[in-house]
Amino acid sequence: MKKQVVLKNYNEGGFQPVLDKCEGCGRIVEQEGAQFCTSFLSPAAKWKLGFCNFATHAKPEINITKIRINPLKAAKRASKK
Repeated sequence: MKKQVVLKNYNEGGFQPVLDKCEGCGRIVEQEGAQFCTSFLSPAAKWKLGFCNFATHAKPEINITKIRINPLKAAKRASKK
């Protein structure tokens, strides 16, 4: 079986051009001089809350805080099990 390749026309329909924040993403397609996101119709809506979960070029920051545990309490909890 041969796989059919379907070409989308991003200029027709609800696709909106990408934002400056989308530069470098692997999901961008350029068509007729404009750039569009292949995953989402409105890139501005994805960046509205601060971060696009479809972005391949940016990773969310994860803050890890180290919690100090009292060793005496930890030993008591471990002995109860």
